[in-house]
Amino acid sequence: MARVCYVCGKRPATGNNVSHAGNRTKRRFLPNLQKVRIIENGRIKRVKVCTKCLKAGKVVKAV
Repeated sequence: MARVCYVCGKRPATGNNVSHAGNRTKRRFLPNLQKVRIIENGRIKRVKVCTKCLKAGKVVKAV
C-alpha cells in the first residue's frame, strides 16, 4: 500500500531540511495515515486514511 489517503488522496509532499548554515537537503513531509477497517458497499475493507479525514467523519469505521 502506498502512502496515500484512501479518501482524499493526500500524498507525501517534498521540501528541504535547512541547517543553521543554510545548507539544504531534500526531505519528505509524510501525511499522518492510519490503517482503518471501514465499511464500503456492505463489505469490510482495510485501508489507509489520513487523520484529517478520520476526524471529519468522512469514513464509517467497522466495529
